[in-house]
Amino acid sequence: MNSEAVSALVAKNPPLKAHKAKLEAMAPGAYVVHRSWGFGQIKSYDESAQRLLIDFKGKKAHPMDPTFCLSTMDVLPAKHLLVRKETEPKKIAELIAENPAQLVVEALESYPNHAATVIEMEITLAQVVGEDKFKKWWAVAKKAVAKDPRVAVPEKKTECFILRETPVSAEDEILEQFNSTRSARRRILLAEDLIGATAKKDIKADLSAILKGVADAVKDSNQLDASERLYGAAVRDDLAKYVSSEAAFDPSQASLIANVRDLPAIAEKIPVHFQSRFLELIKETHPIECRDILFTLLKTSQGKFTTECINFLIENDHADELAATLKRWQTEQNLRAPVLLWVVKNRHSKKFAKLLNDLITPRLLSSVFFAIDYEALQAASARRIPLADILSEDTDLISDLLSTADPETARDLANTLMLNQGFEELTKKSLLARFIKIFPKIQSLVAADADSKEEQLLVSRGSFERKREEYETIVSKKIPENSKAIATAREHGDLKENSEYKMAKQDQSVLMSQKTSLEKDLGRARITDFKEASIDQVSVGSVVTVKGESSGATTRYTILGAWDGDPDNHVVSYKTPLGAALLGKKSGDTVKVKTGATDENYTIVTIGRYADKA
Repeated sequence: MNSEAVSALVAKNPPLKAHKAKLEAMAPGAYVVHRSWGFGQIKSYDESAQRLLIDFKGKKAHPMDPTFCLSTMDVLPAKHLLVRKETEPKKIAELIAENPAQLVVEALESYPNHAATVIEMEITLAQVVGEDKFKKWWAVAKKAVAKDPRVAVPEKKTECFILRETPVSAEDEILEQFNSTRSARRRILLAEDLIGATAKKDIKADLSAILKGVADAVKDSNQLDASERLYGAAVRDDLAKYVSSEAAFDPSQASLIANVRDLPAIAEKIPVHFQSRFLELIKETHPIECRDILFTLLKTSQGKFTTECINFLIENDHADELAATLKRWQTEQNLRAPVLLWVVKNRHSKKFAKLLNDLITPRLLSSVFFAIDYEALQAASARRIPLADILSEDTDLISDLLSTADPETARDLANTLMLNQGFEELTKKSLLARFIKIFPKIQSLVAADADSKEEQLLVSRGSFERKREEYETIVSKKIPENSKAIATAREHGDLKENSEYKMAKQDQSVLMSQKTSLEKDLGRARITDFKEASIDQVSVGSVVTVKGESSGATTRYTILGAWDGDPDNHVVSYKTPLGAALLGKKSGDTVKVKTGATDENYTIVTIGRYADKA
């Protein structure tokens, strides 16, 4: 818009005089960002219609009222990165690829006061770099910017990146932040950063105050948990070495891990880069108990710490004991998901071949299923289960673990898969297809599974877990014990006169019947938290007060899942005669329930929700 066009608009609408400068900036060729349409360029102004014609992405020559644009559109300065991406594409591409810190500096130069929040910067840079590449690029760029003395880097997303008038060295910036914070955790992290930043410079005298601050934090702060205090003590001791201090500090690292029972909780929270030092410290502090401690930590380890523990045990000549321990844990169903994940990921490794050869069996697949099911049942909400993910993504894993399986074992494992709570139905079918490829007869399970889902059972998480434990006890303990009893009885001679053999075979029949029945029930079960219950009518998860017609007494019943009956506390399954009769009824309705040889009429007085009282 030229000055004449702006004057015409102002004459027609006098309040626009206060926005005259912004209207004049809406000139042909100017680049803009609209709240709804995004980045664009003004192409021309139609004076007769009093409309700007703007080219947006996917919308050329879009007409817009300049008066309306005052509050919804910003005109970008020529130095703005989005503008320069259009006018200097080669230069911007070069900065993106080779000098991200300079790109951020030049971005800040286009903002008022040379400052912009993290969110503002990320929105702009994502458009400049490209949404698909931005996340990875920004992870690298932030590290480069943090080292640039020209930029003050914020701690929080709501704070600002600031382009300094006078560059400040990384060391001075850390010192400034250290002195301005009272947080013990922050001081420990800044002290560690300072050691790295000053490693090649002789400024040891400047660090004495920092050393005292960290030492005081480790000794006196009540903000730190056990792992943070230990890590702080390690940073303190590193800083003392750096400044050549011979002072004795309290507490020492050794005293902080003196109580063996504290170690699993400490291990759970220590930083990844400190894990190997933590293990070395345990070896130095507990030389006699070290091996046993390491196995205890491995059993409850997670993530990279699992790998660190295994490597440390091998490097310290405990490979044979490790192999035996892993095999024993597998037999005892004590192999936890992180250790199992490490095993399956490293099963083809030449380095660990001797350690893992005896583990790569169908029994390991059973352990994997058990661990996935356990994690799914423990989860408070839907979350990713890494062991389940690798079972789906590694297309050779099931075939590797089934390579020595017989058809009956494979069928049992396929059954276990179908009952597992850690997989969605589509994933189960995909995994089952891998079983069928090796053992085609397992195909019959698919049809049986479809039949079993015709009538689902609503159950609570607790009752499902109890039923699942019952099933696991039969499969992993009672059936194997019975098989041994049959084998022992067979050795006693003539089977026709062998009462022990007959009794063992009868027990086998009962156990297999129980196993089949439990598999069917578990396959039909759907876990619920009863939050879907209504107060308008009785449903599974309702708390119902009823009045008996003959006695006139009122009783409150809780209607829960198929396996949740507790008569002593008036908790009834929706499958019982009373539960089934009440379902679907409303306040004031009367139902007839047959109990033994007598009928009783009950009138519903009130309806509540179990989920509101639980």
